[in-house]
Amino acid sequence: MKFNSILGRYLSKQIIVTFLLVLVTIMGVIMMFDSIEALRRISGRDDTGMSYVVKYALTKLPETIDKVLPFVMMVAAMITFWKVSKSNEYVIIRASGVSAWGFLRPVLMAVFLVGVINVALFNPISAKMYEMHATLKYRFITRDPTAMLFSSKGLWIREAEGPDKVLVVQAKSLRQEDPKTLSMRDISILEMDQKGQILRRIEGLVGELKKKSFKLRGVRIYRTGEKTEELPFYEYQTTITMQRIKENFVDPDAISFWNLPDTIRFYETSGFSAARHQMRYLSLWASPFLLVAMVLVSALFSLRPSVRQGGVMLMIVTGVVTGFMVYFSSQLIYAFGLNGYIPVVMAVWSPTVIVTLLAVTVLLHQEER
Repeated sequence: MKFNSILGRYLSKQIIVTFLLVLVTIMGVIMMFDSIEALRRISGRDDTGMSYVVKYALTKLPETIDKVLPFVMMVAAMITFWKVSKSNEYVIIRASGVSAWGFLRPVLMAVFLVGVINVALFNPISAKMYEMHATLKYRFITRDPTAMLFSSKGLWIREAEGPDKVLVVQAKSLRQEDPKTLSMRDISILEMDQKGQILRRIEGLVGELKKKSFKLRGVRIYRTGEKTEELPFYEYQTTITMQRIKENFVDPDAISFWNLPDTIRFYETSGFSAARHQMRYLSLWASPFLLVAMVLVSALFSLRPSVRQGGVMLMIVTGVVTGFMVYFSSQLIYAFGLNGYIPVVMAVWSPTVIVTLLAVTVLLHQEER
């Protein structure tokens, strides 16, 4: 069956509408529990009010939805297939000469399209809200309404400055004054060659990072075998940006799909492990395929010629339990990859590939009977 045929558009509309209804319902439940958690947090605090509760629940919502989206799609598919079977539409479609795969093709294409839209359009919004949520929690803890996740955490960052020089920057405290300026105290800049030999060390009492340059005050410059140079002001050009520093304080989930490749290259050229960011990037690539796999699992249990055969409740429970097992098994394998026990590519793609192959095998067996 073609995706743009009348029947294909009808089935695609059914799965998408049901998916949106289930998603809205799940979002409402999640927001309710998050609001309760936020209310518990602000109890006894005079410096926060209901605005914090609303912001907390709204900014945390995309993070939670991102985790449960495969399960939401599976539930939506089970409901759709059950409705089609109950109304005997599936029997009529099969009687007209359409195979099970012809029936599933437009549904799977629609689900895959939903997954692509989620990654390409909604993921950047989700990443931004994830960052806003982390900042909101940090401001709540520090009781500072202007804190930007830097503050007293300090900074250690390493970056390759050309083929023959490596830069290591350390600061004891940071504070973001505005979106383009980062203030620092007790700054130390080490220039090293590729063998780890120190070329020079620059220390400043205070400084700012602005427009790819460190503007330092109270500066001392140390070179091997030379007299210490003291300067009231020194401007050090660098490729380090505010975004690079921010990425040292946020999780990969707070970086959008489109910015992850640059972040991975930055970590790899700087000598740091980019495993977490690679896992996140590959998992976003795999997410549309995982949604398709969950729909195939749903078809195993809810796509039946007739619901009059009985055992509907057992079918639903079995499908939900299987979906939970698939979802949590994928999260477990993901954790193994994150900790380096198995290769990153295997950790991300193996659950999706295995589930898809098993579901296709069972569906082919059912089709031949």
